Amino acid sequence: MPGVKMADLSLIDDIRAASRLMVRELGFMDATVAASDYPPSAVHTILEIGIRGPMNSGELGDFLRLEKSSVSRLVRKLIDCGELKETPDDADARSKLLSLTAKGRRTLEALHAFGRQQVSGALAALTAAEQHTVREGMMLYARALKQSRMEDGAAA
Repeated sequence: MPGVKMADLSLIDDIRAASRLMVRELGFMDATVAASDYPPSAVHTILEIGIRGPMNSGELGDFLRLEKSSVSRLVRKLIDCGELKETPDDADARSKLLSLTAKGRRTLEALHAFGRQQVSGALAALTAAEQHTVREGMMLYARALKQSRMEDGAAA
């Protein structure tokens, strides 16, 4: 790897190992996550539409970094399950906005409760200072991953 010193490889490998462990501990290797009957992409769809508000399929795909065909299947499944509904987009007659149904809002609340309990349990093992270090480190790392992806995309 150009530009990476040998000492940096240890740091990189430690971060990669921690990332893999977090994925496993958060349950993302399971067929369904967050004590739901849904795969990770469906859970993220419900969470993001619930947090951000109505959006069209293109916006959802861009935000979740999913291909159009994957988004289409995912949205159809969540509509069929009664979690999402489509309504005409007043700003673009060719587009439909996706929003949560009443069932979807109940699922959203259950997902928030599960996630908050999971994180709360983990944070309970840390001091207040460590909790803040975790928050800051994760926020910094997530931003850096996104920035790196965007720079790689711009260079391609």
